[in-house]
Amino acid sequence: MEKKTKKGSVLVHVITPFILLSLCVGILLIAIIKPYDKLKVYINLAFMDDFKTNPESAGSGLVLRDNDIVEDYSGDTFDEGEFVRPKFGEMYAVLKCSAFDISVPVYWGSSSELFEHGACQSSGSVIIGDTGNTVISAHEDTYFSELYKLKKGDTVTLNTTYGEFKYKVTENISFNKKDGKYVSPSEESKLTLYTCKRNVLGSADERIGVICEPTEKKFYNKAGEEIK
Repeated sequence: MEKKTKKGSVLVHVITPFILLSLCVGILLIAIIKPYDKLKVYINLAFMDDFKTNPESAGSGLVLRDNDIVEDYSGDTFDEGEFVRPKFGEMYAVLKCSAFDISVPVYWGSSSELFEHGACQSSGSVIIGDTGNTVISAHEDTYFSELYKLKKGDTVTLNTTYGEFKYKVTENISFNKKDGKYVSPSEESKLTLYTCKRNVLGSADERIGVICEPTEKKFYNKAGEEIK
């Protein structure tokens, strides 16, 4: 009887550390998952800057998808409606504002090739018109060359394949490319536009841009209505 007790005691001592280790690993994984999700989104946004100057991302077989964006829609519109989620490489919006003389095509996703055709929105930010932070970036010497002209109170309009969305500039921003403060996800709805700060001596680490708040939504289809 005494031998059985000793064997049971030894077995408990051997198994217990493994049980405790498993519990600790499980708790650690749970604690890591949520912060990692947030970090992954920020990394996705931060890589937009690398794509602007990384030649290896070009010529990768990317298929551009251009859409005819209606900028003077005359049909019925709705305050709430259906979104049309774009595919990577698809132009799904046109950006216009009071400081620009041109309409800027907006592509979903980011690559060096896409940045040659227009502004890019990382899939790590929310689709235009949805709740959260919509982050759009473009080259400082092409499509966002006049972004610095935007001031508080100016209007920005985004026409998409599913609706028209207007914003008002509320803040001019300047930040280092390693600072994720302005490009991170947010609970409040806003539009963040940014580009590199012009630097004649080479690629700049500083970014300039604007934060805009939504002022008007016009969906082309009601919520729950089939999109034509």
